[in-house]
Amino acid sequence: MILTNNEYKSGFVTILGRPNVGKSTFLNKVIGSKIAIMSDKPQTTRNTILGVLTDDAAQIIFTDTPGIHKPQSALGKLLNEDAYNAARNVEAIIFMVSAVDPIGKGDQMIIEHLKNYKEPVYLVINKIDLLEDKKQLPDIIISYAKEFEFKEIFPISAKTGEGIEELISTLKTLLPVGPKYYPEDMITDHPERFIAAELIREKCFYLTQDEVPHSIAVIVDSMKNIEDSDKVEIYATIYVERDTQKGIVLGKGGALIKKIKDLAKRDIKNLLGSPVELNLWVKVKKNWTDRPDSMKALGYEKDSY
Repeated sequence: MILTNNEYKSGFVTILGRPNVGKSTFLNKVIGSKIAIMSDKPQTTRNTILGVLTDDAAQIIFTDTPGIHKPQSALGKLLNEDAYNAARNVEAIIFMVSAVDPIGKGDQMIIEHLKNYKEPVYLVINKIDLLEDKKQLPDIIISYAKEFEFKEIFPISAKTGEGIEELISTLKTLLPVGPKYYPEDMITDHPERFIAAELIREKCFYLTQDEVPHSIAVIVDSMKNIEDSDKVEIYATIYVERDTQKGIVLGKGGALIKKIKDLAKRDIKNLLGSPVELNLWVKVKKNWTDRPDSMKALGYEKDSY
């Protein structure tokens, strides 16, 4: 069926939640491609990530936001502000929580903020695949429903896809009539070099120790096709805050940076559809997570994405 311009629907939906509840996993699952990086460490998502879902009836533009947390640095405060700002003037807000974690102070803090929004809020309880017994779900739902009057509540698994189709169908019903804001084949508004930098940072998160990931930023300095070749040549710099962190990222005899490069090359190749020549450097930018000038230089500023 071909819809007329007076029937097609489109709109914006923002995903909020604490770190590690599965927001990025959900976005990647819905879009069907890896556009948001994932790890089990807080602050994995630092920029708002736009994911575009388009079909014959509607276009939903999802915004994945940094996990809201108690900030320990200027960067952490900025990430929280970006997340809350992204939830203004949208068609709906998804408040995502984890089924395997009881409601806590972090969830309640977000709920208190949500009480100031006019946008409809949908509670999405993720990770139901990890529940030992799904008979626990009613109690989980009640614990959140006592705190806030949600538009609707959806238990899902971003990993397996369970419950997602019903959620998407419901979101489509509330969208206003509108245009396709993005071309049908476009799944994100971020340039390839941004996603490439994020994929490198993801591998750093995966392979380094707990105190290092929060201090890592990645900038793609150059990305170009090699003449007379199907390869793409990328030069990127990994920034840390201290010399000891640089040593950890490099690893003994450069072993760890080689692992980072090999894993990142695989995902960037999948992103670009071309072989990749990846060159990485590690540099120290002292205390950059608490210096606004350094944060700006590394791409972290208010409403930068």
